[in-house]
Amino acid sequence: MRRLVILGGGTAGTMVANKLRAAYPPDELHITVVDRDDDHHYQPGYLFLPVGIYSEDKIVRSRHHFIPDGVELVLAEIDRVDAAAKAVHLGDGRSLEYDTLVIATGVEPRPDLTPGADHPDVHHFYDLPHSLALANAMKEFSGGRLIVHLTDMPIKCPVAPLEFTFLADAHFRERKSRKKVEIVYVTPLDGAFTKPIASRELGQMFTERDIRLEPDFAVERVDTEAKELVSYDDRRVPYDLLVSIPLNVGPEYVARSGLGDDMNLVPCDQHTMRSLEHPDIFVLGDGGTLQTSKAGSVAHFSVDVFMENWPYYIAGRELPHKFDGHANCFIETGHGKGMLLDFNYGTQPYTGGFPFPGVGPMTLLGESRSNHLAKLAFRFVYWEFLLRGRPLPFTTDMHLLGKKIEGEASGTANKDLVLGLLKRHPAPPTTTAKAAKPSARKPAARKPSSPQRAGGPKTPAASRQSAGPVPDYVPIVAVDSTADPSTILPDPIIPKF
Repeated sequence: MRRLVILGGGTAGTMVANKLRAAYPPDELHITVVDRDDDHHYQPGYLFLPVGIYSEDKIVRSRHHFIPDGVELVLAEIDRVDAAAKAVHLGDGRSLEYDTLVIATGVEPRPDLTPGADHPDVHHFYDLPHSLALANAMKEFSGGRLIVHLTDMPIKCPVAPLEFTFLADAHFRERKSRKKVEIVYVTPLDGAFTKPIASRELGQMFTERDIRLEPDFAVERVDTEAKELVSYDDRRVPYDLLVSIPLNVGPEYVARSGLGDDMNLVPCDQHTMRSLEHPDIFVLGDGGTLQTSKAGSVAHFSVDVFMENWPYYIAGRELPHKFDGHANCFIETGHGKGMLLDFNYGTQPYTGGFPFPGVGPMTLLGESRSNHLAKLAFRFVYWEFLLRGRPLPFTTDMHLLGKKIEGEASGTANKDLVLGLLKRHPAPPTTTAKAAKPSARKPAARKPSSPQRAGGPKTPAASRQSAGPVPDYVPIVAVDSTADPSTILPDPIIPKF
């Protein structure tokens, strides 16, 4: 029996558990999911709490409710991973041996890594307690300067700080108090947006909403006594209410295990999500070094690619299916409207209609009511379809249908999209798995350190692999995602990693 351990019962981990359990019976594949508690959070909902759109009961449900029968759920802290011994050591002293490991523990906000940012009066909305605290602060805020501050990239959902800025503007306008509130968006980037087409389409929104932009701001500390943001070049921005999005880093067990970089992100192949150092470890969700957004859509599409590659992996074959960095992100703009961005590694967000040109019903890089309603509806889709591994009418690869292409683009052409929808996936390999030979390669030694700032198709029974060790790893050319993005991608979506 093959043993699969999934670290993290969030979006990616739960999807993988459901999809693999549906494809392989328990006597062929033993699946264990490890997480610290039984609370599954709908993280996109954190954004809506401070402005009163959502309540806490719409965000938290039991993990057990979404973990399928035949999957073991272990509630414990993770101490470390011994990749050489293929074992996960838990905080309570237990150990779990594995044949394949999926790291899906994502990233977490760390305000303590910026001096002063962990003060109770410095807010953010990247976890439930801080989002609830910000909701109270917003209710009590009668006027003054509201600072929305981005510490650095990468973060979960890179557009969320912009969304909160727009929602805060709408919130105060609806309360008839906007004239009493000055809103300033402070960012380390050279503008509010990172791509020229998006900048052209969205750049006027700050001006229209009377939101001031403070770019190129590399924060050194938060002076909570003077109530100022202080940059390394000694620029100071005073505030009355500060919403500072902290650094997002991987969990500490990644550092203790010697698996990650300085941000505790696990280096992985850009297209297969396979660890660059350990071929039996995959990184799904936000915890890897993919040069695209850390977003739920990326988790969704990359898990689909992982599932397509799984039969090839257990057969010891090269992984033929490649993730193209596809992400689509809704931007709430307030007053019941929103925008939609759709992009991948080689294509920046363009204007147009989604999913059909001229029809939509959603607009790309344009405000519409349908985009807002789609984002609200996604909560139901998340709980009832995405987590449970049920099929959704979205293509894993980004397609160009409906986009008004104004420059370079990389995606599925319209003709290929139609043909792809009509064709079935290639038949998975049926080669009987052979016992793996001991590998002479030793994992690179790493000194554990704290982070520094800086539904796949079901496989027919006849083609399922018998339980046993994973066969010899077939070396393939991997994309080194630890390198400078400019040396890998011609025009990466997120420029700061």
